[in-house]
Amino acid sequence: MSLSVLGFAAFGVFLALVLTKRLSAVVALILVPVIFGALAGFSPQLGEMMIEGVKAVAPTSLMLVFALLYFAVMIEAGLFEPLVRKVLAVAGDDPVRVSVGSAILAMTVSLDGDGATTALVTISAMYPVYRRLGMNLLILAILLGLSSSVINWLPWGGPAARAATALRVETMDVVGPLLPALGLCLLAILALAYLFGRLERRRLAADHAAGRSFVPPDDVTPATPKQTRNLILNLLLTLGLVVGMVTGFMPLPALVMSAFAIALTLNFPRLHEQREKLAVHGEAVLSMVSLIFAGGAFTGILAGTGMIDAMAQSLVGSIPPEFGPYMGPIAGLISMPLLVVMSNDAFFFGVLPVLAATGAAYGVSPEDIARASMVGMPLHVISPFIAPIYLVASLIRCDVGSLQRFGLPWALLLSLFALAAAVLTGAVALA
Repeated sequence: MSLSVLGFAAFGVFLALVLTKRLSAVVALILVPVIFGALAGFSPQLGEMMIEGVKAVAPTSLMLVFALLYFAVMIEAGLFEPLVRKVLAVAGDDPVRVSVGSAILAMTVSLDGDGATTALVTISAMYPVYRRLGMNLLILAILLGLSSSVINWLPWGGPAARAATALRVETMDVVGPLLPALGLCLLAILALAYLFGRLERRRLAADHAAGRSFVPPDDVTPATPKQTRNLILNLLLTLGLVVGMVTGFMPLPALVMSAFAIALTLNFPRLHEQREKLAVHGEAVLSMVSLIFAGGAFTGILAGTGMIDAMAQSLVGSIPPEFGPYMGPIAGLISMPLLVVMSNDAFFFGVLPVLAATGAAYGVSPEDIARASMVGMPLHVISPFIAPIYLVASLIRCDVGSLQRFGLPWALLLSLFALAAAVLTGAVALA
């Protein structure tokens, strides 16, 4: 059996196991390549291939772990609490301000890279306001999802780390050129929030004029705020971390690890406090690290056995030569439907390496393919195969189907806008 056939079979089995939830992503990432590597006759070399794959992703894993922990410390230290209070104070009873404020809050809280934290903080802060004014809570949900999906392009957000891991490239080589497009996408989300607010203002005014006054419920109260510590120092440290990332002041893992050490000591100098605060986030960190290392083993085996190259060669023959140089935008378009029906792990570890290897045959860099692959993330937030959509639907007391129907056109629009922005800013080469 050819390496190409074995490679496609390995990816197919991996996708099937993950999508049907027969195995967890971590288990499938380990067992599937081991089995197919053995079938290809590489049993004696599998251990070495796995270790090489893990070595390749170790810097990414280090950066991601300490970035997550850094922003966890900032959340625990209440860095974002003044912003929450300010947003609520400025928004008042104006639907436009409430809508735009929701987007700003979601963008800021999304910096910690944890979707569950973003949902809990944003919805707990804004839910009472939406309920009091009678605004459509689906607006809050989709602004939260779109904001989080774009902010998660940043190195510690998950998609960039997965893409870099799968393609064995530096995370900042993927993220850096995407920053201008990221900024444009955030502006587009704010414009969408403004549009939603205007429509809600008009609807509520019409209801009032027609005598359909909304009676505010009293079934929910705002979340208890965290105590704010060292606000100015934490803000300066965070701004310094972002500037250091952009300028390449030092290697990314070293920069993030240093920032974490300073932040933890500054905000929680007592050892028992440090243990308590870090223990809360330990499960999320362990899950992410195991996923990254398993992904490294997966790509290490498939690359070491030659399966990825064999699959790419077969795909090259199926793509008309005139389309080959456009593999960057093509990968972006492919990511949109696939990220709706696939988990992050299935897409970035199962599909992206094949797209990148195919693009390489036409001179398209793996970094280009990695960047293009992330433009479908806004659509990923409405995927029925991910947990966050169920969490958000539960928090705003609505069914998932209503959330998906409302969010689909806006998520698709933002994904197309993201691809256009990436092409126009040079992050994804057009040819």
